[in-house]
Amino acid sequence: MITEELVQVWRDVIQGDEKSWVLFENGTCVILMEPGDDLSAQAVELLREYGPVHGGTPAGDFGTIDLDQAPGWAVYGHHNDILTYVAPEEAGTDATDLTVGLLGRSKRGQDGLELTVVHVEDKRGR
Repeated sequence: MITEELVQVWRDVIQGDEKSWVLFENGTCVILMEPGDDLSAQAVELLREYGPVHGGTPAGDFGTIDLDQAPGWAVYGHHNDILTYVAPEEAGTDATDLTVGLLGRSKRGQDGLELTVVHVEDKRGR
């Protein structure tokens, strides 16, 4: 999925005009509830800590949310403000919560290692 499409998905999904967020290359979004001066750096630090997957620990846990605002799912982990988008075409036609969750967790893990920011949505002062 190209960056513009991912940005629009997260714009549709994130409720509230005051929430700043940062999007990473593989679809992981870090919502910054207390945004600092450098949103990108703040999101990178959060994802560096909470993105990588470690099986058998809270970092390996996940849950899925069926999205109403966009086709697909958001996968969450052990930090409430870090979500990863999984599109229907990524998961396949017979996707289960387990399939979607494992895919989203894998994408979050990859983003947590690569830390490539592709978009910053700055809602401070609005």
